[in-house]
This record gives sequence, structure tokens and C-alpha cells, in this order.
Amino acid sequence: MSEQDSPVAAQAVAADPKPLYIRIHADDNVAIIANDGGLPAGTVFPCGLTLVERVPQGHKVALVDLKQDDAVMRYNVVIGYALKDLPRGSWINERVLRMPEPPGLTDLPIGTRVPAPLPPLEGYTFEGFRNPDGSVGTRNILAITTTVQCVSGVVEHAVRRIKAELLPRYPNVDDVIGLEHTYGCGVAIDAPDAVVPIRTLRNIALNPNFGGRAMMVSLGCEKLQPERLMPPGTIPIQTGAGEVQVGVVCLQDDQHVGFGSMIDSIMAMAESHLDVLNARQRETCPVSELVVGVQCGGSDAFSGVTANPAVGYATDLLVRAGAAVMFSEVTEVRDGIAQLTARAATPEVAEAMIREMDWYDRYLDRGRVDRSANTSPGNKKGGLSNIVEKAMGSIVKSGSSAISGVLSPGEKLKQKGLIYAATPASDFICGTLQLAAGMNLHVFTTGRGTPYGLAEVPVIKVATRNDLARRWHDLMDVNAGRIATGEATIEDVGWELFNLMLDVASGRKKTWAEHHKLYNSLALFNPAPVT
Repeated sequence: MSEQDSPVAAQAVAADPKPLYIRIHADDNVAIIANDGGLPAGTVFPCGLTLVERVPQGHKVALVDLKQDDAVMRYNVVIGYALKDLPRGSWINERVLRMPEPPGLTDLPIGTRVPAPLPPLEGYTFEGFRNPDGSVGTRNILAITTTVQCVSGVVEHAVRRIKAELLPRYPNVDDVIGLEHTYGCGVAIDAPDAVVPIRTLRNIALNPNFGGRAMMVSLGCEKLQPERLMPPGTIPIQTGAGEVQVGVVCLQDDQHVGFGSMIDSIMAMAESHLDVLNARQRETCPVSELVVGVQCGGSDAFSGVTANPAVGYATDLLVRAGAAVMFSEVTEVRDGIAQLTARAATPEVAEAMIREMDWYDRYLDRGRVDRSANTSPGNKKGGLSNIVEKAMGSIVKSGSSAISGVLSPGEKLKQKGLIYAATPASDFICGTLQLAAGMNLHVFTTGRGTPYGLAEVPVIKVATRNDLARRWHDLMDVNAGRIATGEATIEDVGWELFNLMLDVASGRKKTWAEHHKLYNSLALFNPAPVT
């Protein structure tokens, strides 16, 4: 293997302006071009490889002559088959590859490569808000949930008033937000799959960052009635008079005469909730109280080389410290199902992953598409030829620990360790479902760049490339591109991310998304029919 055959070797020559490629595994017959801007035809590498055409940064170059139908290997995995003869030095992209068939869901390895527990990581803490149910928040937020989209405009108006007129009087409350969505009516509310959006909305209102004190605004005539969204006893509110249930403002109630009356009711209820939330104080908590969701979006070929491996290293640190970490995105792990079932802590965990994959296969089939619908034009422009290649880089975020649990969409997390939370790969839907699971901190990697953020939890964004980190310097929180250029190792960036998570969770630092208040709307996953 030459000096350019691995990321580690690549780091050693990063300062050299010579052309550079990165090969992940010794058996790979393609590598990605690491140089900013790509390299022109005729470029000669120290190993003698000569480009027969221009290859953009992050795109693959053939390291050997490929015949038609030859397997193309990256990550020591077949990511496609050559559609024609391709000489050494050719640009390998989606136009010259045939994608492999999806792996089957039978005869998979079950717990055959369960990693041994890593040594405990002790002595690390953060400053969080303890809740009556035992969970811990990283922020102290008044959340106003809604039963139906019809009330969103009213809630938005009320939130503006609350922030301007009430919030300044409550210095311990970080924010007031409306949990607005597009569900609640005009839907088949009794369809079996309707359980997914309903429990998602319910569990989001239970997120640790809301302190168990969310309030609700209803229209009155919607299908998703308040008692269905939040059955009695769901959210207790501690008051001087004892325990009462979540308060509801119903806009169609006879007491409301005019728009101003509705706003007054919401603000009065908000004030009582702010009184309770303001009494909360940060206290020292072990890292085991963190619930971290990891996700990638706007991915490129460097995602699986820099940012995602660094996140995977940080994931292992969190698991060693007793925290819960969720990785997700069904179509972005589907091609690695054998890797995942082999790491399952128990046969039951493996079987649960297989059930989730099978359910999603059938869901896609109903829409007459398959996993190949996942990859975006930006993914391909960034060098990812297909979902197989994308999946191999995505799985790396999960680190190396045993997978200890599986969540169906919208379910709430009830255990520690590395968890597979089954979600669509859509950035917004995945984030929404991880919120419902109880996430109190989010880590998001990107290669193409995205201003993605969530109002409900802090989002730490990790750039895969130096050029993105430079251009989006006030949007990216961590630059993992230094791994490819030799300025840092995967371990360096992993520890940097881990320590940043503790600072952000403690409120000592804000992410760029928080600083700019860049927040995406909630996006519910509703596989049930719309009427």
C-alpha cells in the first residue's frame, strides 16, 4: 500500500501541494480526490497514477483498469458495477456505475461481532436542568404545543408577544417556542399508522428541554382532540396547590370574543408556566444524562472520511460515559444491515432492526420507489455515486459500540447506550423524530453545507471539508476537514466535539444556529392516509 492509500498517510503529506487521493481500505480499487477544486486531466500522482480526465474534489478515481461489470470497491464494499470498460485514472461517478441489488433481510449475522464494552469514561459532567421525571434538559424552554395547524398563526402571534412582554421578566428561561406542525385534521386519524405522528407530537412535548411544563393550544373541532394528543396524566405541572394537568387553551370556546381574547388567554397561561420554569436552576450532572442524536445532511464523499468518523469517535466516548446516542436514517443504513445486526447486543435488538428495515422497504414499495431515491443532486456533486456509497459513510457516525436498543418512529427512549432510532433520512423528519425520542443535544454533519437548526435543542454542525468551514465560518461549529489535510486526527476532532458538547449542553457556549436563531420547522412523519 503506497503512502497515499489511507487517510492516516494522507495526513502526513497534507501540506505538500502535490496531488492527493484518499483510499479507505487496502482492497478498494477507487479513491477520492482530496485537493480543493479537484485535479485536471494529465495530473500524475507520486505512485504513477495519471488522471485520464478531470476529477472534481471528493469524486472517485479508478486505481486499476476496470472491465465492464467489474465490481467497484470503496470501504471494502461493492458500491457498484462498471457499465463499461474504465481505464486506470478514470473519473468514477454515478453515470458509469450500476447500483447493486439491496441486501436481503434473511440469513443475516446476528450478534456475531458484538464489540466488547469499552473502558468506562468517568469524571466528565455538564450543567443541566433536572426534571421531575428524572430526565435532564440542556435548555430551559417554554413550549406551546398545538393540536392542529389551524392554530399556528395564533400561536406564532402569541409567542411574539410572550417573548417581547413576558420573557424579559424570567431570566432563567431561555426561550418560548411554538411546536407547530401540519397535522391534526383532514387525516385518517384512526388508521393504524396514525400512531406515528400522534405519538411523535406527544413525545416532543415531553422533551427534557421543556421541563415537563408544555402547554397546549387547540382549535376545538379538529380530529386530534387535546385528550387524544395528551391523555390525562401525560404532563404534570407542579404548582403550589399540588399537581395539575397540562393546560389547554381552546380557541373555539365561548369565552373567546375576538382575537385579542384568544391571545390574552394564551399569555395568561404562559405566565403561570414561566413562573414554574424560572425556578429551575442548572446543576452539575454526569454525562450519562445526555441524549444525543447524530445525523448527516448535505453529505459528500468526505462525510465518511472526516466528519462522520470524528462523530463516531465522540459517540464511543459518550457511550463509555453512560450516555444515550441515537443514529438513524433507514435508507442510509439499509445497505449496511449485516454490519448492524452483527453488532446487536442481543438477538432481540437484531430482530427489531430487521423489522424496521422490512417495514420501510414495504413503505417505499407502496410509493413505487426504492432506496435509490435517497441521494440528492448535491450528494452526487459532492462525489457520492449512489446510496450504497452514502450508506457506508453514514454508518460510521455510530462508532464502534454494541447496539443496545431500537426505536420505532415517534417512540420515546427509555435506555442508555447506542440506539438505532428508525427514521426517514429527511433531515427535518429525522430531527423531529429524534426530538420525540428525548434528544437534548443534536450533532449534524454536512459536506455540501446547510443552515439546518432546531429551536428545541442546540444543534452542533460539523463540516467535512476545510473549504466549507472557511466559506461558512459563521455557520459551522467544528471543522473536521482538518483530518483530510493532516492538521488533526480523527481522535483529535472527536475529543474536540465531545468537549464542545459539554460546553453547549451546559449553556457555556451557543452554537452558530442558536446565535443566528436559524430554526427549521418540525416535520412529522405521517405514513397514514390523508383524507
